[in-house]
Amino acid sequence: MTVHSLPGVLLCAAAGCSRVVLSRELSREEIAAICAASPIEIEVFAHGALCMSYSGQCYLSCAIGGRSGNRGRCAQPCRQSYGYSRWENKHPLSLKDNCLILYLKELQEMGVASIKLEGRMKRAEYVAAVTATYRKALNEGVVTQEMLDTLMKAFNRQGFTDGYYTGEIGSRMFGIREDTREDNDWLKAMRQTYEAVENGLVDVRFQAEITAEGSALTVTDPQGRSCTVTGPVPEAARRLPLTEDLFIARITKTGGTPYRCIDAKATIAPDITLSAAAINGLRRDALDQLTALRARRDIPRVLRPRKRVKVNGFRGRPSLTVQVTSANQITERLLRLAPAVLYVPLHILAGDLRLCRDLTRRVTVAAALPRIMHDRELEKLRQDLRSVRDHGVKSVLVGNIGQMLPVRELGFAIHGDFGLNIYNSGAVEVAKELELESAMLSFEMTLPQIRDVSKPVPCELLAYGRLPLMVTENCLIRGRSGECTCHLGVTRLKDKTGADFPIIKDGDSCRSVLLNGKKLYWLDRQEDLRKLGLWAVRLYFTTENPNEVDQVLTSYLSPAPFDPGACTRGLYLRGLE
Repeated sequence: MTVHSLPGVLLCAAAGCSRVVLSRELSREEIAAICAASPIEIEVFAHGALCMSYSGQCYLSCAIGGRSGNRGRCAQPCRQSYGYSRWENKHPLSLKDNCLILYLKELQEMGVASIKLEGRMKRAEYVAAVTATYRKALNEGVVTQEMLDTLMKAFNRQGFTDGYYTGEIGSRMFGIREDTREDNDWLKAMRQTYEAVENGLVDVRFQAEITAEGSALTVTDPQGRSCTVTGPVPEAARRLPLTEDLFIARITKTGGTPYRCIDAKATIAPDITLSAAAINGLRRDALDQLTALRARRDIPRVLRPRKRVKVNGFRGRPSLTVQVTSANQITERLLRLAPAVLYVPLHILAGDLRLCRDLTRRVTVAAALPRIMHDRELEKLRQDLRSVRDHGVKSVLVGNIGQMLPVRELGFAIHGDFGLNIYNSGAVEVAKELELESAMLSFEMTLPQIRDVSKPVPCELLAYGRLPLMVTENCLIRGRSGECTCHLGVTRLKDKTGADFPIIKDGDSCRSVLLNGKKLYWLDRQEDLRKLGLWAVRLYFTTENPNEVDQVLTSYLSPAPFDPGACTRGLYLRGLE
């Protein structure tokens, strides 16, 4: 959900969440401030692999490999090699693993309720080592060199990083996994730590009552589960009567079972006997019933979802919306076309209020917000929104739930962007409850899914543009030279297949947006889009110059044929894992 601000936490709390896991990019000061004001529990990512992109905002894996990171199927393309403008054997998207073991006491004092340790696609020995080490550090309140060595042996990418937590963001956060010789003795020792538990025996207690009328045995496990079985009627003793010691010696022979007797008591009438086979049968029947009882699970109470009346959406040709990322993309031809909504970055509107006023007189303008805005940026957001509101802007494009409360407080209508990850009818229903004017459906959906989703609010679809594959806290442009040169234009990453990935700024911040090289293109298949019940289709301009913008507008009116060399159909046809 990319929750990285207090308003995002508050909205989750209002929706009924009991705990929120914060984005991994937050500093200690930001975490502490959120904990101090949060009405619900806060969880913090403490150890393991760091995605280059903000979680929930990465579409790189789905775009190039058909496996969605947002659905837990990431193919880890950020660990591959890339170069700037040409392929090089470098790794500008590969961060070291996070390690906050030295700050556990500090996190506890902040009020953090839980720490998260990542173990996706890791071997069992890694999970055993990391969880045991953090558990020991929490219990003992100290971190030893031996603990740090254990974490290094378990897995590392040229060490670890705490750069986000400490606010020291930069080149030292990056690293790759190096081929090293495995320490078989260490791996064996780690396996023993969990095999001893997984293969451990269940402690049980026996209580028997043997009388002339019959025999009964009760077995109880550590959780208090209890079973009682009855056996044959004892016989009169001809020579040696059955004693308590003899009975207990036989009943406690649990070898070959998953149980271990830690206590046994018996009440035995005098001058009777019971065969060894009968005693063994009592034990076997009792343990079999206990095993069956332990295998039972209480059926959880599951609330039935509310029945929804499916809303099919609009009929006919969808309206046109346009999103730009620079002022020079707002061409005269674009304004004459009069899109239903023109999405313009807030910093452009607030930075040129005359342009803002002129635009709102000619078309409906919505201020587009960056998807990432930390708490420290919210006051500037409010100031800019007040400025553009006074110059005619009445609605805002929001791509993160943390922006909804500040925007709503200022009286703006809200359009939902792709960053909200709206995949299904339930999510669209939430958009309705939040009183969104419209909702952009995820570009990870297929056309049948888009057609079939209920549309209680007007739904929008991206029909043209470079897909935004990542938004990163680390400036990818600074990663090239050590200096931020965002203002000098578009920088590109290139992978070993020759594919380009342009990099642009995220609004007026130093965060980066990694774009797909090929442009999504559905302008030649608008009849297919017409059947989906959409309110609007969006043209999204990123790296295009004014001439290219006008060419695309021409293609919208008189579609040019699909160019597979420069364009892609995205996931609307092929879907993903």
